[in-house]
Amino acid sequence: MANTQTALKEAMTSIEGTLGVALVDYSSGMALGTLGGGKELDLTVAAAGNTDVVRAKVRTMEQLGLKDSIEDILITLGSQYHLIRLLKGRNSQGLFLYMALDKNRANLAMARHQLRRIEADLEV
Repeated sequence: MANTQTALKEAMTSIEGTLGVALVDYSSGMALGTLGGGKELDLTVAAAGNTDVVRAKVRTMEQLGLKDSIEDILITLGSQYHLIRLLKGRNSQGLFLYMALDKNRANLAMARHQLRRIEADLEV
């Protein structure tokens, strides 16, 4: 079992092209931990903004009567991928992992696979 900082560090080092990663509470929009980012990628702003994305998708699924769960949400930009993975564990309800990837260096399928593995090991 990995704690938050260990999981974020593993994401930054094991997933090629990672620009930044955060663990976010979507009930409050607060980042519980961040690693990476910089001037071009303020992870606290990204955490708050992507909280709105998650809330909107959850609300839409409820309105449509979909009885399913969100695995991840992908936002594709010209030069980046932004990946949002909702956590499924007992103690992680209302949390998501957010990751920004350099589109030219990242392998999206491998990033999703690695993020799923990191989620499974994460103990919040």
